[in-house]
Amino acid sequence: MIRSLSLAALALALAGCASTPPPAAGGPTAPSGVCNAEGARWAIGSAVNDDVVNRILRDTGSRDARVLRPGQMATMDFREDRVNVDVNDRGAITGIRCG
Repeated sequence: MIRSLSLAALALALAGCASTPPPAAGGPTAPSGVCNAEGARWAIGSAVNDDVVNRILRDTGSRDARVLRPGQMATMDFREDRVNVDVNDRGAITGIRCG
């Protein structure tokens, strides 16, 4: 029993040392982190949902997305890695902006 646990612990420790291969050419890349809202102008007028927000993240290069509804309180800090998705009371996207 103790030997099995020791071997399992050793295997986990060695797995943590393994390097992750780089992404294949032409495959998905990690977001740059700097938002560029122009890449997601296509979303204006669309209904907000997880799939749309995930595509907005990818197309803007942002690491974080914040969906803002009418009257919703939000911090005023500017983050270059965040995209703000403004929606109306019906859930339609009215604006895409960085920050």
